Amino acid sequence: MTILQWIAGPTGQTFASACVLTILVLTLFMSIRLYKSYRRNKTHRLLIVVLSIVILQQAALVSLAFPGLSQSPYLNLSYSVTSLLSFIIINFVFMKLYTQPSTRLKGMPFLLMVIGLVGITALQIALDPDILTHPVGAEGLSALAMDFYGLVINFIILLNLRGIDQRFSYSASLIVYFIYQLSDLADSYVFHGSEPMLVILSHLLPIVYYALLFLLLFDWVLERLLMTFQSSITDGLTSLYNRRHFNKKAEQMLREARRIAIIFCDIDNFKKLNDTEGHHRADGVLKQVADIIKEETAGIGAAGRYGGEELLGLVAAAGVKPEKVAETIRSRVEKESIVTISIGVSCSRDGVSAEEVVKQADEAMYVSKTSGKNKVTLHASMKRSRSRSAGEDSQQNIHA
Repeated sequence: MTILQWIAGPTGQTFASACVLTILVLTLFMSIRLYKSYRRNKTHRLLIVVLSIVILQQAALVSLAFPGLSQSPYLNLSYSVTSLLSFIIINFVFMKLYTQPSTRLKGMPFLLMVIGLVGITALQIALDPDILTHPVGAEGLSALAMDFYGLVINFIILLNLRGIDQRFSYSASLIVYFIYQLSDLADSYVFHGSEPMLVILSHLLPIVYYALLFLLLFDWVLERLLMTFQSSITDGLTSLYNRRHFNKKAEQMLREARRIAIIFCDIDNFKKLNDTEGHHRADGVLKQVADIIKEETAGIGAAGRYGGEELLGLVAAAGVKPEKVAETIRSRVEKESIVTISIGVSCSRDGVSAEEVVKQADEAMYVSKTSGKNKVTLHASMKRSRSRSAGEDSQQNIHA
C-alpha cells in the first residue's frame, strides 16, 4: 500500500479526524477559559456549544470508518445535517468576535440559514424517501440538495465580510472550506471515490480549516491580552504612560543610563479652557500637546501623564541637552496649538532617585508658572551643576 492509498483510505480518514479532534479540543479549552474570563459572554458560550457539536460530529465521522456503521443512513444523514449546522453557527460566532464595534452583526441571516437547512433536509427526504432506508454505499450519502445548500451558505458568508477585522485570514478559512466542499462533491457525484487526490483533499482540508479557526481565536486572545496590558500601563486619553508606569520606566532608565532628565510640562490656563470651550475641546488640546511631547522624546526617552494637565518627558540619551528638547516642545505647543505650556527641567545626580528628579522638575515648572508662564526653567541643582562645569572648563583653558 502506497502512502497515497493509505491517506485516501479509511485509515487516512481516521487519522484526519483525530487531527481535527485534537485541534477542536484545544480550541474548546481556550473557549472555556474565555467564557470564564469575560464574564460568561454569550458569544463564548455559543462557541463552546458549537465546538462540542463539531467534536461529536468528528467522533461520528470516525465511527463511519467501521464497516457496519458506515452503511447506516441515519448516522450519515445526521453527520451531514450537523456539519452544515455547525458551519453556520461557528461562522456566526467568529464573525461576532471579529466584527468592528461600529458594525453590529445581525443574527437574523444566520437564523434564516438554519431554517433553510431544516427546509432543505425535509425537501431532500421528501424527494428521496429511500435515503433513510437504503444502506449507504462506499461513495457515501447521496444528498445533492443539502450538499449544494452547503456551497450556497459558504458563498453567501464569503461575500458578506464587511466590518470584519481579520477579513483576509477569515476569508482564507472560508475559501479552504469551499475547496473542501467542491472536492467532496466531485468525489461523491462525479468520480465516486476513484480519484485518490480528491479523497485526500476531502480528508486533509478540514484539518487546515479548523487549524485556521484555532489561529484566528488564538490571535483574538492575544489582541485582548495586549490591549489589557496596554491599558494597564498607559493613560486612556493621551496614550502616554500613566504615572505609575512612568515612574517605573524612569527608575529603569536611570539604572541603565545612570543619567536622566525630566521635563515637567503643565498646560497654562487649562481650567479656563475647560470651562469656556468644554471638556471635549480641552481633551483634544491635551492629546495634541501629549502627541508633541511623545514625538520629541521618541528614541531618546519616554513620555507620560502625571495627572490632569501635567505631562512628563524623559530624556535618557547621552549627548542630548534636555533644555533644548524642552524649548522645542514649548515652541511647538505655542505654534501648533491654542495653548502654551510652562516647563521645568531637572537632571539626575548621584544618589538621587527618579522620583526625586520628577519632584525637582515639578518645582522648576512652578517657577515658570508663577513668573510669566510659557517658559522653560531649569531646577536650581541643574543650574549649579552647569555653573560648576563652566568654571572647570574655564580653569582648564587658563592652565592650557
